[in-house]
Amino acid sequence: MLRVTRKKFLSFSFFFVLLWFVYLKTEADQLFVECKGRIFEMGYGVAGLASPLYPNGCLSSTNNQNANGSCLEDPNYTVKLPIVDDVPGFKWRLVIAYDGTRYSGWQFQTSPPTIQCIVEKALIQGTKLERKDLHLVGASRTDTGVHAWGQVAHFVTPFNYDSLESIHAALNGLLPSDIRIREISPAVPEFHARFSAKSKVYHYKIYNDAVMDPFQRHYAHHSIYKLNTSVMREAAKHYIGKHDFSAFVNASRNDRVPDPVKTIFRFDVIEMGALLQLEVEGSGFLYRQVRNMVALLLQIGKEAIPPDIVPKILATRDRKELAKYALSAPPHGLCLVSIKYNEEHLRLPAGCPTTSFGRTHTVSKCKLPFY
Repeated sequence: MLRVTRKKFLSFSFFFVLLWFVYLKTEADQLFVECKGRIFEMGYGVAGLASPLYPNGCLSSTNNQNANGSCLEDPNYTVKLPIVDDVPGFKWRLVIAYDGTRYSGWQFQTSPPTIQCIVEKALIQGTKLERKDLHLVGASRTDTGVHAWGQVAHFVTPFNYDSLESIHAALNGLLPSDIRIREISPAVPEFHARFSAKSKVYHYKIYNDAVMDPFQRHYAHHSIYKLNTSVMREAAKHYIGKHDFSAFVNASRNDRVPDPVKTIFRFDVIEMGALLQLEVEGSGFLYRQVRNMVALLLQIGKEAIPPDIVPKILATRDRKELAKYALSAPPHGLCLVSIKYNEEHLRLPAGCPTTSFGRTHTVSKCKLPFY
């Protein structure tokens, strides 16, 4: 009789624990959804109290916004940024250069480290603010091993600066030597590092010689095949214009659905001795799009396939079709050179410090002994 009672008790206990586990999982899922929504809001901009820099206390895209944001990179879309209430702030624009060799791209993660993670740590130390208060947003999510000379980002502080030279010097003093803040300037409320971008310029370097230059090994892809630059230029012309680049995008772990239609304004193949520099400017780029376009040009330059293969692959809108001819080019040859914005987004607000390009030092008098 005691044995039967014990079995019933154990069964009841197991059933109770199972119900409790289901309840906890439901609560955790709900908390995750709420946190995800808050993180989504923080990535766009903040609104705050009135200040000399922002008289209406608003840091989002318009003075009377509707909360209907968009994740598309195409600048033809009008993006209205959502408001985060009761957060005072001043918005600041950064121009960042970095050697991406040691990092897992831009997008935030702690291990292995990323550029955003390192920059945020420096900002936290330099401003004495928490990460959630900085709202750091980058213009381009460069991939692992990709470099940048002109990455743009913005962040927010609840206070103004009289001068930006000191914080500029402090940030570069906190950052490792392979990451540098080239410029820091105040930004108008309408500015958003990512969604205000009009176009982006990438360079891809190829060292085309039998023996690799050791000083270029981290910044240029080595091709031992003699490349025909004439056919590469002919093929590159097919990329120019507005196209659906679905065939040139790799599957991304990001859950957002990007617009595959992008506009390429120019695609130049420039010879500098043994070094080939492929320069591409576009309205926006899909995940690994540039490296996939370069990979196909490399096969065409080897004369393995004809230049007219480009429009044929574009027309298929199928990534598997490109995979028949080329794999993605290595990341270390790629560099984000610049991001272009409309002039109204780059104007300096009234009552703000001037742009800092770094502090220079001079010797005011000779310090050597006079003889």
